[in-house]
Amino acid sequence: MPNANEDTPTALSQVQRRAVSELLRVSPVADDLARRFQEAGFSLALVGGSVRDALLGRLGNDLDFTTDARPEDVLKIVRPWADAVWEVGIAFGTVGCQKDARVGDADQRFEIEVTTYRSEAYDRTSRKPEVSYGDSIDEDLVRRDFTVNAMAVALPEKEFIDPYGGLEDLAARVLRTPGTPEDSFSDDPLRMMRAARFAAQLDFEVAPEVVTAMKEMSGRIEIVSAERVREELNKLLLSAHPRKGLGLLVDTGLADHVLPELPALRLESDEHHRHKDVYEHSLTVLDQAIGLEEDGPDLVLRLAALLHDIGKPRTRRFEKDGRVSFHHHEVVGAKMTKKRMIALKYSNEMVKDVSRLVELHLRFHGYGTGEWTDSAVRRYVRDAGPMLSRLHKLTRSDCTTRNKRKASALSRAYDGLEDRIAVLQEQEELDAIRPDLDGNQIQEILGIGPGPAIGQAYKFLLELRLENGPMEHEQAVAALKEWWDTRS
Repeated sequence: MPNANEDTPTALSQVQRRAVSELLRVSPVADDLARRFQEAGFSLALVGGSVRDALLGRLGNDLDFTTDARPEDVLKIVRPWADAVWEVGIAFGTVGCQKDARVGDADQRFEIEVTTYRSEAYDRTSRKPEVSYGDSIDEDLVRRDFTVNAMAVALPEKEFIDPYGGLEDLAARVLRTPGTPEDSFSDDPLRMMRAARFAAQLDFEVAPEVVTAMKEMSGRIEIVSAERVREELNKLLLSAHPRKGLGLLVDTGLADHVLPELPALRLESDEHHRHKDVYEHSLTVLDQAIGLEEDGPDLVLRLAALLHDIGKPRTRRFEKDGRVSFHHHEVVGAKMTKKRMIALKYSNEMVKDVSRLVELHLRFHGYGTGEWTDSAVRRYVRDAGPMLSRLHKLTRSDCTTRNKRKASALSRAYDGLEDRIAVLQEQEELDAIRPDLDGNQIQEILGIGPGPAIGQAYKFLLELRLENGPMEHEQAVAALKEWWDTRS
């Protein structure tokens, strides 16, 4: 890519040549498909994100095409050619297919979407866009969200099409709309969230007039379905620079409609982190959690890091000594997290995992600075369950103090806890803590049938196991009988 200031024809033509070079890798598939469209009397062009990514030198195997062929004609062309075809998006003019091909010395799989030239827009109340087909690629490109996504490469001749200056905006790393941002966001309000998402993914700046329109039209996002909002939020959170996108959502007022708990944190002062308000602290925790990820972006961890303190506004109290307290904010925050995630249509499992992490994020501090008992370690592991690894990362990330001595002490204390967990896990199989007697054994020993008493006995034995560790069978039987006698 040229420098943002190198917008001369020579510099831009160099970028075009680089893009063509990048496209040569996918030519065996793209050109073959394009020739089939030509033979059927239609045109085909690589479009949108695929062209943008080619210019950025990051074109993958997911390819987007646009055509003047109607969906039924697209199906006739791709069915004999593709290895698999799906029609999930055909109501919106999109046919998807899969093609396995030999590229160079390697077999590669390409995921392809072919979309008929179209325009789409929401009316003032609908949550579903109305789609109409067009006959011109320029009309198709002007309907797209941003100029950097409104470029195309006609195939197989590889003619570069850029009627709205997307190449120059890409060089300048700026997001602008092909038409006026007001028209663009009126047509599809989700594009406002896409602006924040692309800023986070690409580390681009958003043009001032686009930001202004986002502020003025932020309320219109409410006509978009929760599922579409959630997917954009997920892509933003999983990006390379989520803080940048989240800041844009908050500053433009979009977050007030899709994630109001986040901007609410800006007003709060956190007595543990006096140099930051809770909003900035939460973004820092998110950054630090990302730094601890081991196997790529972790949406559960990132959501928990972002939302871990959302209970503070509701629990803030001004104490007589001048301090500010947020007692039980983790419990309140877990309930708020669950409610917000349900509203955004997250899966039950995702809601459960994230809200559990929010609820447990202070547990480490609750045990104080002294030596942890084996019982406390067992309960910590039991309560975290499969979220233990993520809880480790969240707890470590939650330390944002500038006091190096304090930060070092907290880190050493948590190192000690992890060491204790490792030792006990090796000794006791902590990941599968359960009573030393199961339900059938309890019934047999006590001579009773199924009923509430079995659950009560099971709970008693579990508490005994957590407190004392594994017991011999005879010890467990004796303890159970003693408990049963005391309640008779």
